[in-house]
Amino acid sequence: MNALTKTDFHFEGQKSTYFGKVRDVYFVKNDLLVMIATDRISAFDVVLPKGIPYKGQMLNQIAAKFLDATADIVPNWKIATPDPMVTIGLRCQGYPVEMIVRGYLCGSAWRAYKSGVREICGVTIPEGMHENERFPTPIITPTTKAELGLHDEDISKEEILEQGLVSAEEYALLEKYTMELFNRGTEIAAQRGLILVDTKYEFGSHDGKIYLIDEIHTPDSSRYFYADGYEERFEKGEAQKQLSKEFVREWLMNNGFQGKEGQKVPEMSDKIVKNISDRYIELFENISGEVFEKADASNVLERIEKNVIDYLKTV
Repeated sequence: MNALTKTDFHFEGQKSTYFGKVRDVYFVKNDLLVMIATDRISAFDVVLPKGIPYKGQMLNQIAAKFLDATADIVPNWKIATPDPMVTIGLRCQGYPVEMIVRGYLCGSAWRAYKSGVREICGVTIPEGMHENERFPTPIITPTTKAELGLHDEDISKEEILEQGLVSAEEYALLEKYTMELFNRGTEIAAQRGLILVDTKYEFGSHDGKIYLIDEIHTPDSSRYFYADGYEERFEKGEAQKQLSKEFVREWLMNNGFQGKEGQKVPEMSDKIVKNISDRYIELFENISGEVFEKADASNVLERIEKNVIDYLKTV
């Protein structure tokens, strides 16, 4: 099972590179970037020691699909997808915050709530809520955009404006776009029999204009519940059947790892890796409504390099 965990390309016109937790970015020519969705997987802001076959292809194709499906709401950075694992797009100056929107109380927000926290990122959470309960209206809980190896930190709208991370005018637009994107994602999810529970969006600017950047509505950036049986499971206090990367976090937590100092990542056997890959395929097919077709991964580096070079010759 071939998994792409590292790249080291040198494209014509290449200016610089950035290697994130999951994506490798090559800045080429004047204002283009080549973003490669690798098969690396991260949890608790830690890159796990083994890659997940086909994960990069799935994330890239889901993100491309939803970028196209939301381009009428806000312009986005995507220009082309010359390879199943690659998107080429416009280079934008990213804002140093991530816009997280939550429709339901679960995940890290529930863990904080259960410990007694009643305010997240300056947003007051009502008393008496239960795990996986729907908020009266979706809430935006931003985080800082941390450098590689550091943890994103919760931050309030007021703190963002006080620190001058984003201007008041720009932030108002970011909030507007965030809610409109979430509403569109919710509508599309409903057509697939899913509930879009929470997700994150990243934005940047180019020539004074705001663009949606990075991935959108993928299982790495979003959490979905199956709509069928949601109410019944909620009333019984049962765990929801969900589509997200949460199953990876739960496996890690069950094996004593939450990314804290001194903790060791549990062994990732071939069986565990295959199970995660199979779950991602399930995620892809349910979220996209399409059958997943595995790209030829016999020599994935050569394939990517050829496809990117061929495309760059046309621009």
